[in-house]
Amino acid sequence: MRIITEFGEIEYQVQYGKQKKVTVEVDGAGIVTVKAPNNTVTADIEKIIKLNSKLIIDKLKQITDLRDKSDMRIYQQHGKFLYLGKEVELGDLIETEGLSEDTLKANLEKFYIANCRKVVAERVKIYQKKLGVNPKSVEIIKSHTKWGTCDADKKMTFNLRLVMAPMEIIDYVVVHELCHLTHMNHDRSFWRLLGSVLPDYKLRQDFLLRFGQSMTL
Repeated sequence: MRIITEFGEIEYQVQYGKQKKVTVEVDGAGIVTVKAPNNTVTADIEKIIKLNSKLIIDKLKQITDLRDKSDMRIYQQHGKFLYLGKEVELGDLIETEGLSEDTLKANLEKFYIANCRKVVAERVKIYQKKLGVNPKSVEIIKSHTKWGTCDADKKMTFNLRLVMAPMEIIDYVVVHELCHLTHMNHDRSFWRLLGSVLPDYKLRQDFLLRFGQSMTL
C-alpha cells in the first residue's frame, strides 16, 4: 500500500494482531511495517503514518544513502556490513585484530557462506514441507546476477549475499525456488503457488529490486 504525505510517498505493509495501539517500524532494509490492532480502520493507520512521515522518510533516505555507497565498504573493526537486514560492525561478525584487508575480505565471505548455508537450510526445511517438494541438493554460491536457481535435476543454489537480507526476503527467494520444483516456468500456476504461501510476495520482490544493490561485499 502507498500513501502521499507532505514529506513524500511512503510504501508500507500492515500486520494486524492483538496489540493495543498502532505502531510503525522501518527495518534496516527499508520496509515500512504498520502493526495495528485487529479491526483498525485504514483511516486511522494513514493518520499515524502521516504523523510520523518525516521520521519515516528520513530513515528511508538513510537506507538509500547506504545503498548508494555500497561500493565504499570499510574493512576494519567498525566498518558496517549487512546481516539479516541490519547494519552490523565487521568486528561483531568476524575477528579483525591484526588482519590485512585481503584476509578480512576472505574471512567475511566465509562467514556469509557458512551462515547463509545454515539459514537457507532451516528455511528450506520449513517450506518444502508446506509445498510438498524435496530438492535434490542445496548449495551456496557466489553470484553477481542471481539470488537463487533451480534446475531440472532439482538442484538448488542460493547466493551467499542472500543472508544480508531480512528473513522475510530470504523466505521469498527460498519459496520462489522451491516452487520451481513444481513449475519450472514463471507461468500463472507458478505465481499462484507462490502466492498461496506468501500472499505479499510482490512486496518482497520489490525489495530485491530496490535494495539488492546494497547487499554487497
